Amino acid sequence: MEFLGTSQTASYCGGAKKACGLSALPPAVQTPVIQESYQPYCLPGYRYLNSWRPSLFCKVSTVQTCPDEGSTRRSPLRPPTILPALHSALFCRYSPQDWDKSNQLQLRGAEASRLWAGRLAGDSMRLMQDKDQLTRQMQEGTYRNLNQRLSDIGFWKAELGYELDRLLTETRSLETVKTRLECAAEELNCPLQVALECLYLREKRIGIDLVHDTVEKNLIREVDLLKCCQEQMRKLAQRIDLQLRDNRDAQHALERDLEDKNSAQFIDEKCINLRNTSDCVSFFHGVERVDGTVSVPETWAKFSNDNIRHSQNMRANSIRLREEAEHLLETLSDQMWKQFTNTNLAFNARISEVMDIKNKLQTQLAKTLQEIFQAENTIMLLERAIMAKECPLKVAQTRLECRTRRPNVELCRDIPQFKLVNEVFTIDDTLQTLKLRLRETQDTLQLLVMTKSRLEHELAIKAYTLCIDKEKCMRMRKTFPSTPRLVGYT
Repeated sequence: MEFLGTSQTASYCGGAKKACGLSALPPAVQTPVIQESYQPYCLPGYRYLNSWRPSLFCKVSTVQTCPDEGSTRRSPLRPPTILPALHSALFCRYSPQDWDKSNQLQLRGAEASRLWAGRLAGDSMRLMQDKDQLTRQMQEGTYRNLNQRLSDIGFWKAELGYELDRLLTETRSLETVKTRLECAAEELNCPLQVALECLYLREKRIGIDLVHDTVEKNLIREVDLLKCCQEQMRKLAQRIDLQLRDNRDAQHALERDLEDKNSAQFIDEKCINLRNTSDCVSFFHGVERVDGTVSVPETWAKFSNDNIRHSQNMRANSIRLREEAEHLLETLSDQMWKQFTNTNLAFNARISEVMDIKNKLQTQLAKTLQEIFQAENTIMLLERAIMAKECPLKVAQTRLECRTRRPNVELCRDIPQFKLVNEVFTIDDTLQTLKLRLRETQDTLQLLVMTKSRLEHELAIKAYTLCIDKEKCMRMRKTFPSTPRLVGYT
């Protein structure tokens, strides 16, 4: 018997038959080569069907009988033969060997892929562990190096700070000595003028009193001594001023070095506190290829050492000048006092004649000093007001700058934009007004300082004028600078 939908050449269809009128079926196509990426077989045009519908692939064919067999020879119990319409659907079959070969290829491919993936995963884990250990070792080494660097910076900071403190102390002492020399030299102006005035007044003597006596000899000797003392003091003050410039240069070098080390310490402390979980870390591609260094550890340490040695040399020079100034002031003070003692018998009645005008000048000087104090306070308040306006200006400008980064059409000249621009212009105008007022106040302060200097000078001039007006040189010698004032103390 024949089964429905089966091929006539199947082994179970019986013996040989006579040729029928049907055309011979096409032979089965060759077995396709199995690749590693195996895909199931699909008919052309039916690859993307979601379900298999038998009605699409085969149809029941019309039963035909052979020409040499009559209808009487057909067994009435045999069903008609049914052949599919699509021959390829029934005749494209694979052999069991092909099926086994394909399965073995798939199994071997899967096993090879799995083994390769396992080896790759193991190698990757070992690589990650090695690189992680190397990274930790490098970070630990960097941490130790940064700690050592911070220790070096701390050592040189301590040395620089100690030397800077000593240099500042010596500079203040030297400035004090210079001020004492200047004050002592200025202090000698009045006695010198008095001595010269006494000589001029004594030249007006007439008659028998016009004599070259001991008082006149002592006055001439005193004038020469006072001029010599002033000259020596001023020359020494000029030398001290040059030394102060050298001290300030050394101080500036130390402060700049100390400031640089503070900045470097802050940066290194920030770097040593950075961790892998820190929020402020980021990528800076190519930074390792940029070498902006300007020194090596040897030259770095030598730079600070040279600054310290230079400062020590300047301190030694300052100490020598200070000791010389102290000795000079003491010697000159003793000489002037001795000469004054020899000539003070003729000059006892000077103070009462000049006290009134002198008190007025001193009162005016005190008021001027008070105005100077008020002007300095005003300058301080103006500077604070200017500093207070800088923060709002920064805020407004920062807001404007941030708003410039709005994307595309959001970069709109809206009301906040106009308000911010107006705010920046207003604050800037306020700053300009305050700065203008600050300059005016500073000019006023300079005027007051000049007035103060003129008043101090007028004190000496008025005293000299009153002595001439009164024609009583005896009173001009009633007072003489004390020893502390002669050595520069005020």
